[in-house]
Amino acid sequence: QLQLVESGGGLVQPGGSLRLSCAAPGGTLAYFTIGWFRQAPGKEREGVSCISSSSSTIKYADSMKGRFTISRDNAKNTVYLHMNSLKPEDTAMYYCAAGGASRGICEGWDYWGQGTQVTVSS
Repeated sequence: QLQLVESGGGLVQPGGSLRLSCAAPGGTLAYFTIGWFRQAPGKEREGVSCISSSSSTIKYADSMKGRFTISRDNAKNTVYLHMNSLKPEDTAMYYCAAGGASRGICEGWDYWGQGTQVTVSS
């Protein structure tokens, strides 16, 4: 069992930036593809970005390209989501998920975190 813990959310003004972190206390993220997802109230969960274990494959949802950057530091056992030029419509609960080797890269998820809230408002 892999526990995922997200952090870094908060209230930010439009145009601002945040960096979200996904950590795995007591476990290791190094062997997993990690994805970021978000869900706004009344809306379905949507994929934001994902990164393979070696960082060789990185994907973004179209609406996040150029504004969000995913990265990982396997030595620190942490995956990051850098979010710039935030908009009110980016307001959502953000979750990270881990997909094991049996899944295709960015194709399936075995573990989920509890989420961190991001609110973009003036």
